[in-house]
Amino acid sequence: MKLIAVGFLCVGILIGCANKAPPTLYYQIGGNAGIEKLIDSFINQIGNDEQVFHYFEHTNIAHFRQGFILHMCMLTDGPCKYSYAGDSMVDIHTGMNITEKDFNHVVDLLVNAMNEQNIPHPIQNKILSKMAPLRGDIINI
Repeated sequence: MKLIAVGFLCVGILIGCANKAPPTLYYQIGGNAGIEKLIDSFINQIGNDEQVFHYFEHTNIAHFRQGFILHMCMLTDGPCKYSYAGDSMVDIHTGMNITEKDFNHVVDLLVNAMNEQNIPHPIQNKILSKMAPLRGDIINI
């Protein structure tokens, strides 16, 4: 009887483990602390880049940082809610006339920042695929 109970317990544990959902991207990149490190690395990449820095030179960096942290948290299925009220991608980027070349370069800077933070390439690809639909809200508007 005791052996049967132990058997059922082991099967129950195995079934519970098998049904566990994989962690979200948010947790895979280290939660809020990981996102903050990533965004700080990205901001440093931009700050040291002559090609695209002019797009950011009049930016309130603290506001940009906080908004991007919230946005990345939401995109990676974290517990944050990014509010588009007044800060939509179109609102932010209208009039900047960002070229496709410069947009792609900023994506490269984000990839560099993810590499600096040792985010695995499969996770990077998932993050980039979540960001890709925003491209049209940023280029040449």
